[in-house]
Amino acid sequence: MKRPRLLILGCGDVGMRLLPLLRKRFRIFAVTSQPSRCAELRALGAVPLVADLDQPATLRRLAGLASYVVHLAPPPAEGVLDSRTRFLTAVLPGHARMVYVSTTGVYGDCGGALFDESRPVAPRNARALRRVDAERVLRGWARRAGAQLSILRVPGIYAGDRLPLKRLQAGTPALIEADDVYTNHIHADDLAAIIVKALFRGGHNRVYHAVDDSDMKMAAYFDAVADAFQLSRPPRLPRAELQQVVTPALLSFMSESRRLGNGRIKRELGVRLRYATVAQMLARR
Repeated sequence: MKRPRLLILGCGDVGMRLLPLLRKRFRIFAVTSQPSRCAELRALGAVPLVADLDQPATLRRLAGLASYVVHLAPPPAEGVLDSRTRFLTAVLPGHARMVYVSTTGVYGDCGGALFDESRPVAPRNARALRRVDAERVLRGWARRAGAQLSILRVPGIYAGDRLPLKRLQAGTPALIEADDVYTNHIHADDLAAIIVKALFRGGHNRVYHAVDDSDMKMAAYFDAVADAFQLSRPPRLPRAELQQVVTPALLSFMSESRRLGNGRIKRELGVRLRYATVAQMLARR
């Protein structure tokens, strides 16, 4: 009972991977909107709290509850503002230490450039605009409350059970080399470990790229997964043809090219990646 309290918001796959890493150090409270998940959370050592980030009245019990917070909850699916994070900051305690898991999508299309955390954000779609809004709201809360905030910008998360196998089996095409985009990756287990590091070592209002060492284009990623599972590689199409056969949401992910440096998580947080590249993970499966 003397352990410090930690509040986890958005306890999905990454949050569940996080619980075993932190349950000996903290008394953990995990927020869920689904009462059916309470037993699962208890089994991993968390105290489940049923609350809905879209319903401010249900968040009152979180006020002053914990001095450490991991915010994994995504913004709403529509609009350009993150109302969930706005509701949350109204009840978060002052002088807390928070890690917020954002997205690399806040940078928009960078033409394949390699860059560090000093690059300005340039969101190109509503999904990324909501994340930029959340970061801005949390920075304002941290300044007003005297809280410690670290922001992790996270790319595509993968794991053994989080690979594009259904896409490959469906034969969804990828872009030809000339039109293809650079993508960034992080294994779910490595992301959980990075969150732990940031919780204890993260700088005040500091941004970190939670990405691995992979340097590959999107189609090369699909090819690597296909080869590892003995599936057919996806067909390649020029962008003009591809946009006629994939959904707008999928096309948006295939329209932004960037490469993010991860030196800061290694220098400042002391991160040592378990899966330095996607190829390493696939070779160990």
